[in-house]
Order: sequence, then C-alpha cells, then structure tokens
Amino acid sequence: MTRVAPGWRHHYAIINNIQMHYVEQAAAAAPGRSRNGVATGKPAVVLCHGFPMLWFSWHRQIPVLANAGYRVIAPSMRGMGQSEAPDEPEAYGVDEITADLIGLLDHCGIERAIFVGIDFGAFAIQDLALRHPERVQAIICLENPAAPHNPDKSPLTEYREMGEQHFLHIEYFREPPRADVELAAAPREFLRKVMWILSGAANYFDVFRHPPGTAYIDAMPEPPPLPWPWLSELELEFFVSEYSQSGFTGGLNWYRSMDIKWLQRKPFEGVRSEVQAWFIGSERDVDLEGFHGEDPIGLMRAIFPNLVDVKMIPKSGHMLPLEAADELNAILLDYLARIS
Repeated sequence: MTRVAPGWRHHYAIINNIQMHYVEQAAAAAPGRSRNGVATGKPAVVLCHGFPMLWFSWHRQIPVLANAGYRVIAPSMRGMGQSEAPDEPEAYGVDEITADLIGLLDHCGIERAIFVGIDFGAFAIQDLALRHPERVQAIICLENPAAPHNPDKSPLTEYREMGEQHFLHIEYFREPPRADVELAAAPREFLRKVMWILSGAANYFDVFRHPPGTAYIDAMPEPPPLPWPWLSELELEFFVSEYSQSGFTGGLNWYRSMDIKWLQRKPFEGVRSEVQAWFIGSERDVDLEGFHGEDPIGLMRAIFPNLVDVKMIPKSGHMLPLEAADELNAILLDYLARIS
C-alpha cells in the first residue's frame, strides 16, 4: 500500500482469483468524527470505468467526493490498468465482472455502496444491481443507459453487419491479434487520437467514412496539439504509461466477450429492478447518439423503473469525467446527497 497523492492510497488484492488494483480515498473527517469513511454516516461510492479509460479517469472526482464525506473507491476494472488481464474473452463475462465487484465490496468490508459507472462500467453496475440488489444502494450511470438488448440478434452479429459497410471499431477489435499488436505498437498515438475523437470537440462518426479493414489509428483524424482545455500532456502520459505496461488485450476482451455477456443476460430479459437509478449523459456522446437506439433513456427506464433523474451536460462527449469535471462533480454531489 503506497501513498501517491494527498488522500489517495493504491491497493492490490487477490479478488475473484485475479489481482485487482484499486485506489481509495477515505471520507474527509467531520468535526469530532473518524476519517475511516464509515463514521460520517455517508455511504461508500465505487467508481467503475470503461475503455479506453482507467481509474485515473476519475481523478477529478475522487477528492471532491471524499471531501464531501464519502469513502471513494475506484478500481482498475478487470483487464485494464494494474489489474490482472486474463487472455481469454470468456473471463470477461457478466458473471466474472459481477463477482469482481462483489469481491471488492467484501474485501473492503462494505455491505452496500452507491455505484457510478461509465461505458462498460455502466453496464457492469447495471448487471450488479439486477443480480445483487442487496449490495447496491443506488446506481448512477454515465453515458450508457442500457446494455445491448436485442433479444433476437447478438451484439457482435449486429456489429459485424455494420462493419461490412464501413470501418467500425468493434469489428476491428473482434479478432486478435491485429488490434492488440497495432495499438500496443503506438499507444500514445492511439490514446491521443481516440480521446480526442470521443470528446465533444470532435465528431466520432467521421471514422465511418473509412472502408472496412482500415486500421483504427488511420481512421481517426489528427487532433490538435496538447494541452486541450480538459487534458494536459502529463495526464495523457499517465494513460500511455499504464496501457504501455498492460497492453490492450484486456480492454479489447470486454468487446470480444459481448456475445458471452448477451447470453448471460438472457435470463434477466424483462426483469425490472427496484434499485434506485440516476443518469448523466453528454449532449455530444457517441454512444447515446449512435449505439442505443431512438429512446435510450426509455431502455434504461424499462429495466430500472425507479429512474429518479436524468441530466444532460452540454457540449461534452464520451470522456465526461475529464471533459466536464466541474459540471459532473456538481451533479454527482447533488445526486449523492439525495440518495444518502
């Protein structure tokens, strides 16, 4: 356990048979109260990222939430950052990811928590709420309101059909080792380009102009020089360093396991959860615009009828915790206060 920033601690533990890395910041002490994150009476908050993100994607949220009295835990999700990355896509199914989160709660001595998730992290906390509602006080989903839901056609089948018409990142990721090798050979170029094109300042759908078979790095335009209003060169270097060490196979396996997760979700088709849900999106988010149908919020409400509130942040894109940190923090603090 090594202190690396004021209030932050990095932890490593064997959870669900893999080594998991997570960052924790204890709740700030109220006068006369303990700093152990429990005595304040406020719940723990677990922040779950997606790809190509890391726990570090939440670094502007962690201290703000902790200073407001919440115990904050940000895991490196399976396969990314400093958490172990199994080679097989089968290791990235719903059952394994859910067991990771339950194991993390058990390891940290937490009975129930509020979960915040973005991208694949949003799907992960939705699955957790459906399977283990007794461990979830509420979920706050960013950008992604519902997992792929077509009952008749698997997601990778749909994406293969899309990828026959034009470049599609999911189809490019499907079969190893091409994407693994090409991204690992140029991690800085890939991360710089993908973070920019996923942001609200760019148009992700420009990559669709390229034909099938194009390399992802070649399909993305050259971004402006750093720093950007929401990302410094040093911050980008953290992502580059982490992915240079881990490689990209773990992150890509979250895509390669989509059909596995689709099958594992089938028993829950039509199930409605009573867990309290909240949603925060961006007006220029690629997933909301292109991958969740015409009524994405309706999809979420069909599963989580207790969807309390929906907020949309203008001008921002998919990298929401970095792009619009102040706006996101204000909404999170409001939601957390209303939940707890």
